[in-house]
Amino acid sequence: MALVLTSDAFVDGGTIPRRLTCEGEDRSPPLTWDHLPDGTESLVLIVDDPDAPDPAAPRMVWDHWILYNLPPSCRGLPEGVALADLPAGTGEGVNSWGRTGYGGPCPPIGRHRYFHRLYALDTRLPAELGNPGKDDLLLAMEDHILAHTELVGTYDKLTRDEAG
Repeated sequence: MALVLTSDAFVDGGTIPRRLTCEGEDRSPPLTWDHLPDGTESLVLIVDDPDAPDPAAPRMVWDHWILYNLPPSCRGLPEGVALADLPAGTGEGVNSWGRTGYGGPCPPIGRHRYFHRLYALDTRLPAELGNPGKDDLLLAMEDHILAHTELVGTYDKLTRDEAG
């Protein structure tokens, strides 16, 4: 069976609840995964928005959250997970705000898509990565991806579509 990523807060293609955005509590979403492939040594989670700044004329991908070296024994993250509550050894990358940690949806215009991508790797990435940006992390992951999956949520500040 293929790697699966789900959330109790929204369905794939559905609206991300306001509480998980910059207009709410800016909490990370609850995420659960299953069906890790044999040989998985670590997991990487990348959340980004390819519709920045305007879905009608996107110019960049905005990185919201980057985690790496999640252990395969970890099968999910609770809503609003704090740094201190991440599994031991988990590394954080630098998001587009220039900091580590979660930054929720905060689109300036239009309905944006937020891709939650989970990668199963056949290795643990070196601690020397420190707090990498997404590009450096993707480079370090090269040739080590056993499987990946994604969960997409959407959000539009202008309509204040509240799903929860």
